[in-house]
Amino acid sequence: MKRAIFPGSFDPITLGHFDIIARGVTLFDELIIAIGVNADKKYMFTLEERKNFIEECFKDNPKIKVVTYEGLTVDFCQKNNVDFILRGLRNPADFEFEKAIAHTNRDLAPIETVFLLTAASTSYISSSIVRDVIRNNGDYTKLVPKPVRVK
Repeated sequence: MKRAIFPGSFDPITLGHFDIIARGVTLFDELIIAIGVNADKKYMFTLEERKNFIEECFKDNPKIKVVTYEGLTVDFCQKNNVDFILRGLRNPADFEFEKAIAHTNRDLAPIETVFLLTAASTSYISSSIVRDVIRNNGDYTKLVPKPVRVK
């Protein structure tokens, strides 16, 4: 069984994330959306809200599982028999950053990283941009899946 994780903070999940997940799930038998918990990071949405957003987006896809985790991604992979990490690339800066992480992960454990390029239509979207639009009362709904709504 080919299992992969797509790790991130997903604060919130964007249409870019959605695109990578929808395309990535076709490559694996199971795709685990793994929401990393970082105590030093200040989030706009609670962990429960972020998990609910993602679960609602993919509720009809039995190949997708949503979990939370703390610690190193490769440790999570080893504890859960996951051989692949899925990552999306929007631009050359993402590639350089993700390449360094992928090399480090491979040094730590026998885990392969699989990169998918984001769709051109979503390549400009980031969670930080979405949060800024929300903070400034802009129309963020064009940037996120339907389940992501501010109360």
